[in-house]
Amino acid sequence: MRKLVFVVLLALSALSIQAQLLYRISGKDASGASYILGTYHFAPSSFCDSIPGLWDSFAQVKQVCGELVMSEMMNPENVMKLQKAMMLPEGKTIQTLLTDDEMKRLNAFTKEVLGMDFTGPLLSQLGSFTPGALYEQFIVMLYLRKTPNFNPNDGIDTYMQTKGLEKGYSVTGFESVDLQIKALFQSQSLERQKQVLMCLINNKEMMVDNTDRLTAAYFKQNLEEIGKIVDEKRNDECDTTEEEEEVLIYGRNANWMSQMPQMLREKSTLFVVGAAHLIGEKGMLQLLRNAGYVVEPVTK
Repeated sequence: MRKLVFVVLLALSALSIQAQLLYRISGKDASGASYILGTYHFAPSSFCDSIPGLWDSFAQVKQVCGELVMSEMMNPENVMKLQKAMMLPEGKTIQTLLTDDEMKRLNAFTKEVLGMDFTGPLLSQLGSFTPGALYEQFIVMLYLRKTPNFNPNDGIDTYMQTKGLEKGYSVTGFESVDLQIKALFQSQSLERQKQVLMCLINNKEMMVDNTDRLTAAYFKQNLEEIGKIVDEKRNDECDTTEEEEEVLIYGRNANWMSQMPQMLREKSTLFVVGAAHLIGEKGMLQLLRNAGYVVEPVTK
């Protein structure tokens, strides 16, 4: 359950906070007001118009900072790096990793979701993908099945950077493409990736229900509700480990926080990151407050 949440970059929260996605950062030695926006990869760019105060806040900054510079991901060299990270070592296929019973379950899953089992065309197209890469492909496919008009390339993160460039703002990122690929695709063993993939295959309806509830919570801009959903545990291999949470969320938060003071001093900035990174005691909102900044919800 919790692995799903981290892939779409939503996260746990132990704190009670307002139904809010956009926050103002001020005080200390900040150069004017800056802002931080939580995003969700299943939310279209058009949802920006529903976030109170976003465009007024956007008009006040001079820079947009994302998790990474999204356009760099489309660089041919980086596309090749991503493709390589999603592929199994030479000589291995998903069939060599799964047992016969697990392959039967995978076949039944893709038959139901895609109308064909994993043999034939699917095997030739996806058979060399890592279990983690298959997991992410299947999550998107399940969402597309219920929301056929969803465009995975129309995300808020890319959209806000594009709007920044149109306004003549600086556009930067906290991480390199290499760092993000390492965190998202190379931080788990193949055996652990297989466990997570089989959790999805064996619990499809639960995963779909969780995605539906998380999506509804995001569209309500209710981070507290998101936290409650994610904090539900199964106490089995479907739960994200503490080590995985550190790699995917908390370690990255600390790294980003180390970069923010200089950015805040130099230029008013709109920070655009996954909503996962905003909430909790180790979330960006609390880290900013701990560092002496004033962090307030933008309500209009």
